[in-house]
Amino acid sequence: MSDTLMPGQLLARGVCRHLLHRGFVTVEELVPAPGLRVDVMALGPKGEVWIVECKSSRTDFTSDRKWRNYLEWSDRFFWAVDADFPVELLPEETGLIVADPYDAEILRMGPASPLAGARRKVMMQKFARHAALRLQGYRDPGVTTSGISP
Repeated sequence: MSDTLMPGQLLARGVCRHLLHRGFVTVEELVPAPGLRVDVMALGPKGEVWIVECKSSRTDFTSDRKWRNYLEWSDRFFWAVDADFPVELLPEETGLIVADPYDAEILRMGPASPLAGARRKVMMQKFARHAALRLQGYRDPGVTTSGISP
């Protein structure tokens, strides 16, 4: 495992692995709207859209002022934290995942709040474009999710 990964990225890795076993595919750092960037967006086998925010510390969580803005972009919202995180800080009306770099476990499902059809279509397109650009970036390192870097 690379030493360059940040704690939140290590949590995201475990979350993505776990969700894959549940039939979900994932992308990291997707921008659903200007000013927002979700840690993990997951697309389920029945078209479900989940957002998972990875928090590596109390300070990381308490400094997050945007998380409520993510709710309108998914069918379910989750926090992912490590086993030492003080989970009593997390709102009870949100989902809870405990993760490490290798796997995760969903301890509490986020409540279902189904996306409207038009919003779901937008999110599917954003997901597909983000994933395709990431894949293209592996083949051509000059490609980023915002275009070709100079």
